[in-house]
Amino acid sequence: MPEFPQQSTPEPPAGAPSPMFAFPTLCTPRGPVPEDAPRWNPQRSSSMPSHRYRPAFERVDVPLTDRSWPSARTEQAPLWVPVDLRDGNQALAEPMDTPRKRRMFDLLVAMGYKEIEVGYPSASRTDFDFVRHLATSGAVPDDVTPVVFTPAKADLIERTFASVEGLDRAVVHLYIPTAPVWRDVVLGRGRAELHSMVLDAARLIDRLAAARPGADIRFEFSPEVFVLTEPDYVLELCDSLTRLWEASPDRPVIHNLPATVEIATPNVYADQIEYMHRHLDRRDSVILSVHPHNDRGTGVACAELAVLAGAQRVEGCLFGNGERTGNVDLVTLALNLHAQGVDPMVDFSDIDEIRRTVEHCNRLAVPPRHPYGGDLVHTAFSGTHQDAISKGFAHRERTGQERWEVPYLPIDPADVGRTYEAVIRVNSQSGKGGIAHLLRAGHGVDLPERMRADFSRTVQRATDDSGREASAGDLWDLFAATYLAPGGDERVVLTSWSAETTGSGECRFVCSLRVDGREGDYEGTGGGPVSAFTHALEAAGVPVAVLDFAEHSAEGGAAPGTVTAYAECRSGGTVRWGAGRADSAVAASVAAVLSAVNRMDVPVPALDRATGEEA
Repeated sequence: MPEFPQQSTPEPPAGAPSPMFAFPTLCTPRGPVPEDAPRWNPQRSSSMPSHRYRPAFERVDVPLTDRSWPSARTEQAPLWVPVDLRDGNQALAEPMDTPRKRRMFDLLVAMGYKEIEVGYPSASRTDFDFVRHLATSGAVPDDVTPVVFTPAKADLIERTFASVEGLDRAVVHLYIPTAPVWRDVVLGRGRAELHSMVLDAARLIDRLAAARPGADIRFEFSPEVFVLTEPDYVLELCDSLTRLWEASPDRPVIHNLPATVEIATPNVYADQIEYMHRHLDRRDSVILSVHPHNDRGTGVACAELAVLAGAQRVEGCLFGNGERTGNVDLVTLALNLHAQGVDPMVDFSDIDEIRRTVEHCNRLAVPPRHPYGGDLVHTAFSGTHQDAISKGFAHRERTGQERWEVPYLPIDPADVGRTYEAVIRVNSQSGKGGIAHLLRAGHGVDLPERMRADFSRTVQRATDDSGREASAGDLWDLFAATYLAPGGDERVVLTSWSAETTGSGECRFVCSLRVDGREGDYEGTGGGPVSAFTHALEAAGVPVAVLDFAEHSAEGGAAPGTVTAYAECRSGGTVRWGAGRADSAVAASVAAVLSAVNRMDVPVPALDRATGEEA
């Protein structure tokens, strides 16, 4: 049988306290159990300084009370705007150079994005040069609009406009921090002073755009840290720019309301967005956009609820790259829609190519369990999951059902260019269903139901001992060693044989057998070759009864013309499974019975039904 590397349990160090491992930097909570805690919850107060932080409702007013977003449904995709080349690029330890930026831009275009934030031209020469590259190389398709990002400073706005010279269309994205802490600590400006700065910047943008009458230049405004800014002040700023820029339904302004730093549960952001959706002036001339970050790990939920609350446009990054814990993940958002039967309007049919490109450009790895795109995201190791998935695939094959309804797989892996080979993988947590699925898919071995439990014990012991995954090749090696060649010193050896049908319709089996080292010629008759062979074995002093039998022709990875047979046999009080594989049904059947007979002396541990472990 193949050898797996052994895994061992570490010995506790001499004099070590109990438990086995000590964590000297951690302080197990020793405070009181809250008086109102139920008996089933013994958690104690910790030493974490949580009192230093204020809840969101003490930091910003959320005036919405009659919210409608909880009953809304998303039935079409918003306008997706990837900001990988600006916001995502700013988050990289090694910002992208022009070749990497161009590769990312071409990927975004190929996927179908129609508005792409391409850079922060006043931030660096690299960003400026890349926007100029797009403007002069003809790389921008006619239906794609580049977006450029600028702070509210005159010289930086002018440099931003210089970068887009020659582009037929662009969105100039103006931003400024507006929250009280940022106004006081970072900018040193009051509300009125900051508003004046914004208006001066907006007038300059308007003049510079008017100086290019042949270009379609639209405007976007972000009150950065919107989530911590007073709602009335955000409305004041946004409405004044809607008027100044003379927004209209055919030339709308974009008001982008970012969760620059997540401060609350996603429902609070949804309330804030719905309040703006209801109260923004000239709403039909405004594209309401959101830009969630992921500080609390709820960026995707914030974006989804914001769309329910009235947002029409979502800014984010592929796989969620961004400052701190990331921007909202456009891959997850789009494929969440796909899984609900809503066309995401962008193409993810080759998720591995998308991931490879993003990893190359960002020089950051996508985690293996990342939603939809990770290497292991469609992979099940758990036995119960594997069994359900295997049965789901079998049901689809039988029924030809178009609707996707396979347990534990929210989408068909084939939709994103994945094969089914990686869906089920085996380790010590796996069960008989997954093992059977891999043998069938990779090697054409379709184990009978009861034999699956028998073989799973062998796999369980091997993976428990090794502590590692068993590949489809490992499973085949284990199967072959266990059933097709069960040891080198077989008690019963079939040296020659022949089978023929007699005139009465019975099968006559003639053979030479070596039993416990003694060779002789024997024969038996029966209704078929299997029963005839068992009678020949009985004549040789090896009584055996066949309890279950199955066979099938070539499947999956088996060579054409190959037949695999499985036999469950009893001799005395011992029951064993055997298997045979040959180029004829008779030869495979005989080999399966012989395999079971020669396994009679091999100890097979039972599994405890409650724990799934060896009894």
